[in-house]
Amino acid sequence: MTTQSSADPTRALRVGLVSVSDRASRGVYQDQGIPALQDWLARALVTPFEIVTRLIADDAATISAALVELVDVERCDLVLTTGGTGPARRDVTPEATLAVATREMPGFGEQMRQISLQFVPTAILSRQVGALRETPGHAALIINLPGQPKAIAETLEGLRREDASVAVPGIFAAVPYCIDLIGGPYTETDPEVVKAFRPKSARRPDAVAKAT
Repeated sequence: MTTQSSADPTRALRVGLVSVSDRASRGVYQDQGIPALQDWLARALVTPFEIVTRLIADDAATISAALVELVDVERCDLVLTTGGTGPARRDVTPEATLAVATREMPGFGEQMRQISLQFVPTAILSRQVGALRETPGHAALIINLPGQPKAIAETLEGLRREDASVAVPGIFAAVPYCIDLIGGPYTETDPEVVKAFRPKSARRPDAVAKAT
């Protein structure tokens, strides 16, 4: 079954940001995940977007409830989570995500680990997942990201060589087209940060003109 959004595809992208941390949610220290994501999106997106944020504890039921609210009530097209994806017993973000997903998108997790492995061998311990949550008339892409701001940026925008060419593509290159396919708004990125990829047939006429 293909679920298409009934929303206007020209509207602003609505993004949910979820930081999962027991201590940050209790105020023990300041959350870094949401500010890092906000800053990165401000640099990367050149089309309008809106942000809804949630700072919550490492608890599966709480995480799942937040994701459901962001997709079903807040009508987010994209939800990015940070934190809770390691092997520790309290790291349950992937399980909480898959519990409310309708379909998994395994390529996102695979590529994030490939990027992180360029830096640390412990990247194989990360369990980030990508998934879709689809309801009648609406769908959203949910992606679990690492917890550290530097790793968040690396996985989203990828790695570049000294001549600025792309060495390892970041996962966000595929996000705008995925949102197109599930019926969300048309979103464009700054290629200096991350170049969104679409087949030429899926680009808007003005975007095709810019690319040729």
